[in-house]
Amino acid sequence: MESFDVIVIGAGPAGEVAAGRIAAAGLSTAIVESELAGGECSYWACMPSKALLRPVDLAGEVSRVTGLRLAGQDEGGPIDAAAVLARRDAVVSHYDDTGQAGWLESAGVTLVRGTGRLAGPRRVEVTTADGGTRTLAANHAVMLATGSRSVIPPVAGLAAARPWTNREATGVRAIPERLVVIGGGVVACEMAQAMRGLGTREVTILVRGGHLLTRMEPFAGELVARSLADQGVDIRRHESAEKVERPEPGGEVTVRLASGGTITADEILVAAGRRSATDDLGLASVGLPQSRPVEVDDSMRATGVADGWLYAVGDVNGRALLTHMGKYQARAAADVIVARARGEADDRPGMRDRADRAGAPQVVFTDPQVCAVGRTEAQARDEGFDVRVVEYDMEQVAGGYLLGDGYRGRAKAVVDERRRVLLGVTFVAPGAAELLHAATIAVTAEVPLDDLWHAVPAYPTVSEVWLRLLEAYGL
Repeated sequence: MESFDVIVIGAGPAGEVAAGRIAAAGLSTAIVESELAGGECSYWACMPSKALLRPVDLAGEVSRVTGLRLAGQDEGGPIDAAAVLARRDAVVSHYDDTGQAGWLESAGVTLVRGTGRLAGPRRVEVTTADGGTRTLAANHAVMLATGSRSVIPPVAGLAAARPWTNREATGVRAIPERLVVIGGGVVACEMAQAMRGLGTREVTILVRGGHLLTRMEPFAGELVARSLADQGVDIRRHESAEKVERPEPGGEVTVRLASGGTITADEILVAAGRRSATDDLGLASVGLPQSRPVEVDDSMRATGVADGWLYAVGDVNGRALLTHMGKYQARAAADVIVARARGEADDRPGMRDRADRAGAPQVVFTDPQVCAVGRTEAQARDEGFDVRVVEYDMEQVAGGYLLGDGYRGRAKAVVDERRRVLLGVTFVAPGAAELLHAATIAVTAEVPLDDLWHAVPAYPTVSEVWLRLLEAYGL
């Protein structure tokens, strides 16, 4: 039995942040990881996907500016896909976690390689790669930070066809000629645009409903759909796969559609959502249900577990499946664990979930970019707020016009009329992501509109859209 003050299961971004913060406070800390230290975001999601999308985004930006010309655009395309994939490999450290493991060691965290699962209160059993077993005991707390996994819908033949998930898409070795995408969310939109920009000749998206990005304001999905269509992506609305066939491993994929038609492609990407990775965590050993998110309180303590020793941060608790939110939760939970270990008062519990409840910021790195924080108009109305909405076309802002011909975008603010504060803000435009943090501050800090009026945006920048929104409101 090896003893530590705190044991973290999962060395993704949330787990690493928590372990480093706890160790820095002087508590002995172990972190258990079955794959690469750094987790999904570092190797198979956030980082590699943005490395693939950046050249596509930049090519779109350059194409809008008079006087610039993309090299190679007369020879079939401006983007050198092989060079982009090589840079992606550098971004993910060639799938080598030596650097991440070294950081953990330098932070005083013990990295335990293997699959960790709960084995009763404050006990973690680790199955190592050679089939051995190590048992760890926690003096104070165990934290679950195992993230989430892609969902494969129960479509006949789909699993047997070995479809791509985000991992295969971001780790692509050769750009396919033809790609079918199942889903209409963030991964579907981003990877459809990346593959098309990197040279995939035919990209088809199957959207079960009528819209893309359904968790965001409706105009966001429509502007992205228009951009994808302009780039040659075939979006099939109200369409779904009924059966998938792939007779030969690595061969062609035939997708039989619910409408009766078929599509043949070289690869099929499933981007139909994610679910918390709790199936093999040993939750039953501490009286919690398996195969569902771990419910937590505002301090990220698992509810239903006596003595408050079990915590869950990031995707595994299902609150907000976003890397930055997992890290936010990890910092909050780490501070609680350290305070309780020292016998100190639990610090400001009412503040810890403000970002979660106000609405987590999110960026979709398509061209145009979609960024949003807080509630959508529909969410705000469903929650009973007295809502007023203001919108503005971002191409009407001088800074937007200067960014190039064909610059298009839209901004929307959802206002709580009773308190005159922002409940949510959405921007959709090329490069709009850099506007998001100002909106995040305004929403989470509940800055009154009358105070925002005195925060003067510089001219001529796209951030003048803030002034236009306030004017549209009537200030």
